Formats: sequence, structure tokens, C-alpha cells
Amino acid sequence: MSVVDANISMSVDGFVTGPNIDLNPGLGERGEILHQWVFKEADGARMIKETFAESGAVITSRMVYELTGGWGDDGLYQMPVFVLTHRAHDVVVKGKTSFAFVTDGIESAVAQAKAAAGDKKVHVMGGASVIRQALAAGLVDELTLHVAPVLLGAGTRLFEDDSDRIDLEPINVIQTEFATHLHFRVVR
Repeated sequence: MSVVDANISMSVDGFVTGPNIDLNPGLGERGEILHQWVFKEADGARMIKETFAESGAVITSRMVYELTGGWGDDGLYQMPVFVLTHRAHDVVVKGKTSFAFVTDGIESAVAQAKAAAGDKKVHVMGGASVIRQALAAGLVDELTLHVAPVLLGAGTRLFEDDSDRIDLEPINVIQTEFATHLHFRVVR
């Protein structure tokens, strides 16, 4: 059975985007600092490569899909991607990447992704809403947080309140120049 791993970058004060997202679509003002570990570190590039090698399917948001243009002509992921959305859309195929648009909720997206992933992981990424929905529904097995050493002060919070408390068990911590990478098992 597939392990579902929610995986996202955030600031020390809990924001996954910077402020003024309306004026700076995508990551908000200064939000790119949250992802420096991906682009400026050899360890970051290795971690991303390993994450995708272990994964057999991806779940993401319609906003991430639209802001990235599906990550270019080849679709980047090289596997099935399930886009959680309220707006139906035909399947889009880019190289070895297929984008299926799921309109019937996070439970359906996870079920479809698990079926596609087989024994590999399901990688849940961007944005905060998708990860919150998956956690609240009890569908996440592991949570990976890439915490950038910055306080943004505003933006999109990963965790909005404490109404859905979730216990986590540490798996490992990796410290790099641009982030502290925290990997947890979700305790049921």
C-alpha cells in the first residue's frame, strides 16, 4: 500500500507563501526564499530527486498547476499528477506526465493517486489548502516540512488554527544552509 507523504516548504513562523499573494501570484512577496534550498543546494536537488524517485503519483492544487503551466512541455513529474480543483478539465498529457483534474474531493484524489502509485509513495505538495484537507481527513502517513530560516510575518499559513490537532513522531532531521528538513510520521 502506498505511503502518503505531504511535503511543503515554510517559514519559521509557519507561512508557505509570503504576504501580498494578490500582487505577487504564487509565492507572495519574498516567498521565493522558502525554496532556496531546492535551487541553491546540492543536497536540496538530491532530496527533490529522491522524493520523486520514491513517488508514483503526485497530488497538487489547481493554482500550482496553473501558476507553473504544468511545469513545461514534459510536465516535470514524469508520473500521474492529480490536480484537486472545483473546475472540471480534460486530462492533460505532457510527456510521461498526466494531469487528471479531480473535482470530487481530497479523498478521491488520494484514492486515485494510491491506485496509480502502486507500491510507491503518493507525494502531496502545494498548496497549504490541499495539505490541510489531506491531514484533516486522516489521509497523510508522513509529513515533511522544509523550514527556511526566515520570519515572513504574513502570507498563507500552513496551519490556520488548532481545531484539528495531529500528533507527529519524528523520523529524521536534516540541516542544510537554506532549510531544516523535518520528516514526521503521522500518529493515528
